[in-house]
Amino acid sequence: EVILVESGGGSVQAGGSLRLSCTCSDSRIIKNRNMGWYRQNPGHECELISTITPDGITFYQDSVKGRFTISQDDDKNTLSLQMNDLKPEDSAMYYCAADICVWVGGWPDPADFGYVGQGTQVTASS
Repeated sequence: EVILVESGGGSVQAGGSLRLSCTCSDSRIIKNRNMGWYRQNPGHECELISTITPDGITFYQDSVKGRFTISQDDDKNTLSLQMNDLKPEDSAMYYCAADICVWVGGWPDPADFGYVGQGTQVTASS
Protein backbone atom coordinates (compact mmCIF):
# COMPACT_ATOMS: atom_id res chain seq x y z
CA GLU A 1 0.00 0.00 0.00
CA VAL A 2 1.31 3.42 -0.97
CA ILE A 3 0.81 6.04 1.72
CA LEU A 4 1.85 9.65 1.25
CA VAL A 5 2.10 11.97 4.25
CA GLU A 6 2.39 15.73 3.94
CA SER A 7 3.70 18.11 6.59
CA GLY A 8 4.87 21.69 6.94
CA GLY A 9 1.67 23.61 6.43
CA GLY A 10 0.70 26.50 8.66
CA SER A 11 -0.33 30.13 8.84
CA VAL A 12 1.93 32.98 7.74
CA GLN A 13 1.66 36.63 6.83
CA ALA A 14 1.60 37.52 3.16
CA GLY A 15 5.16 37.60 1.89
CA GLY A 16 6.21 34.82 4.22
CA SER A 17 7.56 31.37 3.42
CA LEU A 18 6.70 27.77 4.16
CA ARG A 19 8.31 24.48 3.19
CA LEU A 20 6.05 21.50 2.63
CA SER A 21 7.36 17.95 2.80
CA CYS A 22 5.95 14.65 1.65
CA THR A 23 7.18 11.22 2.63
CA CYS A 24 6.09 7.87 1.20
CA SER A 25 5.63 4.46 2.81
CA ASP A 26 7.40 2.89 -0.18
CA SER A 27 10.90 4.32 -0.64
CA ARG A 28 10.89 3.45 -4.35
CA ILE A 29 7.96 5.73 -5.22
CA ILE A 30 9.58 9.17 -4.94
CA LYS A 31 12.72 7.88 -6.66
CA ASN A 32 11.04 6.16 -9.64
CA ARG A 33 7.79 8.02 -10.36
CA ASN A 34 6.57 11.42 -11.39
CA MET A 35 5.55 13.41 -8.32
CA GLY A 36 3.47 16.52 -7.91
CA TRP A 37 1.71 18.98 -5.67
CA TYR A 38 -1.98 19.88 -5.94
CA ARG A 39 -3.94 22.45 -4.00
CA GLN A 40 -7.62 23.10 -3.48
CA ASN A 41 -9.77 25.67 -1.79
CA PRO A 42 -13.32 24.75 -0.74
CA GLY A 43 -15.69 25.27 -3.64
CA HIS A 44 -12.88 25.53 -6.16
CA GLU A 45 -11.34 23.06 -8.56
CA CYS A 46 -8.27 21.13 -7.62
CA GLU A 47 -5.18 22.67 -9.21
CA LEU A 48 -1.97 20.85 -10.13
CA ILE A 49 0.64 23.49 -9.34
CA SER A 50 3.95 21.67 -9.79
CA THR A 51 5.44 18.38 -10.93
CA ILE A 52 8.85 16.78 -11.04
CA THR A 53 10.16 13.78 -12.98
CA PRO A 54 12.70 11.32 -11.54
CA ASP A 55 15.42 12.97 -13.62
CA GLY A 56 14.57 16.35 -12.10
CA ILE A 57 12.57 18.06 -14.85
CA THR A 58 10.11 20.45 -13.22
CA PHE A 59 6.86 22.14 -14.16
CA TYR A 60 5.07 25.04 -12.47
CA GLN A 61 1.75 26.70 -13.01
CA ASP A 62 2.09 30.38 -13.88
CA SER A 63 0.42 31.29 -10.59
CA VAL A 64 3.39 29.94 -8.58
CA LYS A 65 6.27 30.18 -11.05
CA GLY A 66 9.25 32.05 -9.60
CA ARG A 67 7.95 31.72 -6.02
CA PHE A 68 7.63 27.97 -5.46
CA THR A 69 10.32 25.32 -5.91
CA ILE A 70 9.69 21.58 -6.06
CA SER A 71 12.48 19.16 -5.20
CA GLN A 72 13.07 15.56 -4.27
CA ASP A 73 15.58 13.92 -1.96
CA ASP A 74 15.79 10.25 -2.83
CA ASP A 75 18.05 9.45 0.11
CA LYS A 76 15.55 10.91 2.56
CA ASN A 77 12.55 9.62 0.62
CA THR A 78 11.12 13.12 0.61
CA LEU A 79 9.36 15.40 -1.85
CA SER A 80 9.43 19.09 -0.95
CA LEU A 81 7.76 22.31 -2.01
CA GLN A 82 9.49 25.53 -0.96
CA MET A 83 6.97 28.35 -1.05
CA ASN A 84 8.23 31.93 -0.90
CA ASP A 85 6.44 35.26 -1.10
CA LEU A 86 3.15 33.64 -0.18
CA LYS A 87 -0.03 35.49 -1.12
CA PRO A 88 -3.52 35.22 0.33
CA GLU A 89 -4.63 33.48 -2.88
CA ASP A 90 -2.13 30.70 -2.14
CA SER A 91 -4.22 29.70 0.88
CA ALA A 92 -5.48 26.17 0.29
CA MET A 93 -5.15 22.54 1.25
CA TYR A 94 -1.98 21.19 -0.39
CA TYR A 95 -1.72 17.58 -1.48
CA CYS A 96 1.26 15.47 -2.47
CA ALA A 97 0.62 13.11 -5.40
CA ALA A 98 2.44 10.24 -7.07
CA ASP A 99 2.09 8.61 -10.46
CA ILE A 100 0.62 5.14 -10.39
CA CYS A 101 3.23 3.91 -12.88
CA VAL A 102 7.02 3.79 -12.91
CA TRP A 103 8.49 6.60 -15.01
CA VAL A 104 9.98 5.60 -18.38
CA GLY A 105 10.36 9.09 -19.80
CA GLY A 106 8.13 11.90 -20.96
CA TRP A 107 6.05 14.55 -19.23
CA PRO A 108 3.84 13.73 -16.26
CA ASP A 109 0.19 13.12 -17.11
CA PRO A 110 -2.09 14.48 -14.38
CA ALA A 111 -4.51 11.65 -15.12
CA ASP A 112 -1.89 9.19 -13.84
CA PHE A 113 -1.48 10.78 -10.39
CA GLY A 114 -3.42 8.08 -8.59
CA TYR A 115 -1.82 8.27 -5.15
CA VAL A 116 -2.61 11.31 -3.01
CA GLY A 117 -1.93 12.20 0.62
CA GLN A 118 -4.34 13.61 3.17
CA GLY A 119 -3.13 17.15 2.67
CA THR A 120 -1.72 19.98 4.75
CA GLN A 121 -3.36 23.39 5.18
CA VAL A 122 -1.57 26.56 4.11
CA THR A 123 -2.96 29.96 5.05
CA ALA A 124 -1.39 33.27 4.06
CA SER A 125 -3.09 36.32 5.50
CA SER A 126 -2.78 39.92 4.41
